Amino acid sequence: MKAAAALAALIVAGAPAPALSAQASATLQGEVLETRSVEIYTYLRLKTAAGEIWAAVPRTDVTKGTQVTIGDSMTMQNFESKTLNKTFDKIVFGQLVDPRVKAAAPGVVAPGTTAGLPPVKVTKATGPDARTVAEVVKARAALSDKAVLVRAQVVKANLGIMGKNWLHLRDGSGSASDGTNDILVTTKEVAAVGDIVNVKGTVRTDVKLGAGYDYAVLIENAVLQK
Repeated sequence: MKAAAALAALIVAGAPAPALSAQASATLQGEVLETRSVEIYTYLRLKTAAGEIWAAVPRTDVTKGTQVTIGDSMTMQNFESKTLNKTFDKIVFGQLVDPRVKAAAPGVVAPGTTAGLPPVKVTKATGPDARTVAEVVKARAALSDKAVLVRAQVVKANLGIMGKNWLHLRDGSGSASDGTNDILVTTKEVAAVGDIVNVKGTVRTDVKLGAGYDYAVLIENAVLQK
């Protein structure tokens, strides 16, 4: 589901078990009717071809009447913003994109992942709990509910969703063909795409969030060190 970047503090907290829509990575276009900014996010009320809808993007300056395009999006139902003291029946989380930019060609990494970054190659962490990304994915059954320490690079982040920041990490181990090169991490701490971080958290397996968002393995409630 990270982050371009993770949050310095949890500004947006999710309602209990909000529903995630299957409309991941869709593009939303509309006219800005209203904006509300908090420390990390800007909420936008948009007029679209399908009607009005709220969206949330990393904090930005955007004025009423602006036409915007939001990409890399995820729709959530019944999302509660404690900062705004408001529950949104439906809200789209994503990032502002330039509609003039063509979609990436096959084989090109999409925005929000490792585009613009050199090939990932990170030295493994040290210590009894140290694992590479591939080692966590491959040994997930044996590591389930156990603490691990992974040193890797943040290649994608989704922010403040369900009260957490969701970071994808890679360290150069594993293979994209079998999905052993990438691990999802949930945290309340700060990181940005491109950061090299030490992540310590608990391995969870067979995590089912609904609407098709199922994960064979992830690292939960991680503490980060850069």
